[in-house]
Amino acid sequence: MANKFEGLPLYHPRLWPAWVGAAALRLLALLPYPVILFLGPFVGRLYVLLLPKRKKIAQTNIDLCFPDQTPQWRAQLLHKSCDNLGISLLEAPLAWWGSPGRIAKLVHVHGLENLHQALRRGKGVLLLSAHLNSPELGNRLLLHVQPFMGMYRPNNNPVVEKVISSARRKWIQGLVPRHNVRGLVRALKQGHAVWYAADQNTARRESIFVEFFGITASTNSATARLAKVSGAAVVPFRAIRRKDGKGHDLFLEPPWEDFPSDDLIADTQRVNDLVEKWVRETPEQYMWIHRRFRTRPQRSDPRLYPVD
Repeated sequence: MANKFEGLPLYHPRLWPAWVGAAALRLLALLPYPVILFLGPFVGRLYVLLLPKRKKIAQTNIDLCFPDQTPQWRAQLLHKSCDNLGISLLEAPLAWWGSPGRIAKLVHVHGLENLHQALRRGKGVLLLSAHLNSPELGNRLLLHVQPFMGMYRPNNNPVVEKVISSARRKWIQGLVPRHNVRGLVRALKQGHAVWYAADQNTARRESIFVEFFGITASTNSATARLAKVSGAAVVPFRAIRRKDGKGHDLFLEPPWEDFPSDDLIADTQRVNDLVEKWVRETPEQYMWIHRRFRTRPQRSDPRLYPVD
């Protein structure tokens, strides 16, 4: 799809709304964290009100993944997930522009020694993560105690790309565009830790079909392939918002043994099994608004989403 902003100078009138939005985000970074937690649910409800398509996608995902739960339980999960999504949207500016002092108060890290152990191998570390709320703040919190690099998707809007990338680069060791596989492998071989999430739908040409919540899902097999070509260790990492309102718990699990194996399908299934385990533990903090099951095993298979 063509980028409608391509070639425009940063201060072109068509980009002025983006500059206004960037200024608003900068102001949101000043909100005290308790205010973020209070306002977040209202933002989440406004988000799904303005984008009902996303709400339908989330409801479809929840219905598919929890068929044995009651309709009331699934409706409650949808409501809680929207609340958490709104909090995550307000946490992002804090992650980009929050001072180290503010960030330090929100960090509760568990298992940092596991990452250090993996880094001592000298072959790099894939921080295997998922799209739990809130990846932006979760990453910034980990950066407070341990430098690492991150993969990201460049934004088509040059103002958004400039503002957010500049903010991220203040704290992170480096950013690697998600399609720059050579850059990622090079960073791993240089001994860096790199944040990587592989829990979203993948185009058919890049995918392996394995189970996720009992559903055959198009899954990126890059975790195993990157570990194999680089020799990097895989350390599972997730950030979970605390119920006491005092930030996030950061969990760094022991490096995976016997990974990758000689079975790419089994390795990819292992990744999905881990993400499913995490989601089942805190389903309200998963980003259900993505079309996780969009690509079907057969092109003739019926679509799972009412809007696609």
